[in-house]
Amino acid sequence: MLVNLEKILKDAEAGGYAIGCINTPNMTTLRAVVDAAEEMQTPIIIDHAQVHDPLIPIELIGPKMVEYAKQASVPVCVHLDHGSDYNFVMRALRCGFSSIMYDLSAKPFEENVENLKVFTEMAHKLGVTVEAELGVMTSTEDDTHGDGGGWTHETIKKTFTDPAQAAEFAQRTGVDALAVCFGTAHGIYAEPPVLDIERVKAIREAMPKDCRVVMHGGSGVDADQVRAAINEGVSKVNYYSYMAKACSKHMYEYLKDRDGNAYWHEADEEAYRFMKEYAKEVLAVFKNGKTCTL
Repeated sequence: MLVNLEKILKDAEAGGYAIGCINTPNMTTLRAVVDAAEEMQTPIIIDHAQVHDPLIPIELIGPKMVEYAKQASVPVCVHLDHGSDYNFVMRALRCGFSSIMYDLSAKPFEENVENLKVFTEMAHKLGVTVEAELGVMTSTEDDTHGDGGGWTHETIKKTFTDPAQAAEFAQRTGVDALAVCFGTAHGIYAEPPVLDIERVKAIREAMPKDCRVVMHGGSGVDADQVRAAINEGVSKVNYYSYMAKACSKHMYEYLKDRDGNAYWHEADEEAYRFMKEYAKEVLAVFKNGKTCTL
């Protein structure tokens, strides 16, 4: 069933678990992620990132995402990831997306606030939920968002979100979810990340109760730290880079073992199988040992 963020994130926080948000830039990944969620009996957020649009335009993959969501036996939110261009955001709305991340984090604080306030009021009238980002999250050298470089344990601290500012931002904009910085980064980590769990707790306590805390850069973070973040208030975890890399490595070995003697439809089905099982393992961590509300 197609849903927006509001109820599934409210239920997740109340239930002590988080909802996985996974990029689905092709049909194989889309099938794998939705099927994994159904087998795990957990709500899921599937998203299309603006940076992936050159790979497959939103007008091609978006309607398929909406169709899969409507037919699924679990709640599925169809979400736009890091939409920073207004025209692109409007394309997502025309495709029937139930949730939008309007990412103006590169703008000054006041400009970010004013634009998100206007957009959120409009989106809510359409029944669409809104996610924003406060502060520009650091990217690694190998980053699917195309802005890699400069990540270390020390430099990343400069981007950490101030709880009081997060509270002000959420109150003034009315957004449903806010991506905050507390130790994660986009892409592949050069060294294991160390999350500031106390900051997560402080952010959650400061923010309005109806605005949920989001962790981007979730792939590559060890399970114990993810669970700790969920316990302190994270209810949405974005995940993609490590699954995509793992599938590429798996398919390299798969084709090498067959000396290239494999039909493409067989290889594509193997990629689907691998990603579905990988996604199930990830979703099990996000469930945090809890039973999800469906």
